[in-house]
Amino acid sequence: MEGDFIVKKKYLLFDNDGVLVETEPYYFKANVKALKEFGLELSFNTYMEIMARGGTAWEVAKRAGIKQKDIDTKRKQRDIYYREFIENEKIEIDGVCDVLERLSKNYKMGIVTTSRRVDFELIHSKMGITNYMDFVLCVEDYPRSKPHPDPYLAGMQKFGATKSECLVIEDSQRGVSSAFNAGIECAVVANAFTATHDFSKASYKIEKLKDLPSLLKAI
Repeated sequence: MEGDFIVKKKYLLFDNDGVLVETEPYYFKANVKALKEFGLELSFNTYMEIMARGGTAWEVAKRAGIKQKDIDTKRKQRDIYYREFIENEKIEIDGVCDVLERLSKNYKMGIVTTSRRVDFELIHSKMGITNYMDFVLCVEDYPRSKPHPDPYLAGMQKFGATKSECLVIEDSQRGVSSAFNAGIECAVVANAFTATHDFSKASYKIEKLKDLPSLLKAI
């Protein structure tokens, strides 16, 4: 609310993994595979707890007394596993480009992701999703990652927009927290992978991305 009128949303800031592409399960599997080589188990519940607060799976290795230099080496192997998954598994979410094409007629859009740019570019090398975006911000492009406010504040500033003109679209607790900490309203998209997360800080909830145009008309 600004003055006596409601400011319509003009700018959409999309998370990537879990919102535009279904990559999150494969990142989990890559971490499981890498940690298993240390003889360590990464349970789904443990991973969800770590992911929700913005930690890393390597906390499991540190608690087990694994040396940092060995963790750094294994992290590189994890990244190889992850790239193999996203190159060979189905990561497309049906209908995403149709929704984005429809939204592009009325909104400016950008992607704000915690992915490394090298992974992001591999994920999107054969998709048309980025054709609808004004910019992409990856983890290298801001000081602190989600759940800190930095990523979405950077996106807002990239547009030259006000907070009330923006809407964040997320699927994880740390992503919703990042938007909340930035003071930007957030719509969370239901995702079975992150179903256990706390979305109490989300302003809106939708079942599928295709529901976003209707939500935007209503707010």
